Amino acid sequence: MDLQDTNAASPQDDGDFAAGEPPVSYRHARSYLHQGVTVVECHGAIDLSAVPEIQAHTDAATTRQGARVIVDLRPVEFLDCAVLGLLCRARRRALERGGHLALVCVRPWHLRILKAAGISKLFVPFATVQDALHTGR
Repeated sequence: MDLQDTNAASPQDDGDFAAGEPPVSYRHARSYLHQGVTVVECHGAIDLSAVPEIQAHTDAATTRQGARVIVDLRPVEFLDCAVLGLLCRARRRALERGGHLALVCVRPWHLRILKAAGISKLFVPFATVQDALHTGR
C-alpha cells in the first residue's frame, strides 16, 4: 500500500468533530475533549506512515474557529521529521482560525528533535495536559 492508498484508507471527516464528536480512534491517534479543549493523543512509533491517522485528528480539531488544541506526545515511543511537519501544519491551522495549539512532550529525545529542527520556540512543551490547560495561551 503506497502513501496515496494510506491516505484514502484513513477517513478524514472533519464534519463530525466540528459538531462535537471526535474522529474515530486509530492505532496512532485518538482525540477527546477535556475542559473544552481538544486533546489529540498520539501513540507508538510515529513516522510518515502514521501521519494520515494523526492528521485526521489534528485537522478535525483545528477546523473550528477559536479551537484550543493540545497534542500529547507522551505515549509516543519514536517520532521522525514527518511529525514536525504535521505539528507545524496543525499549529498554523489553529492560529489561522484564531485558536491555539499546545504541545505536551517530555521525552528528552523528542525535545532535542524539536530544538534541532529550530521549532522549539513555536512549541514550548508542557509536562502534562493539565499544565497545558492552565497556561492561558
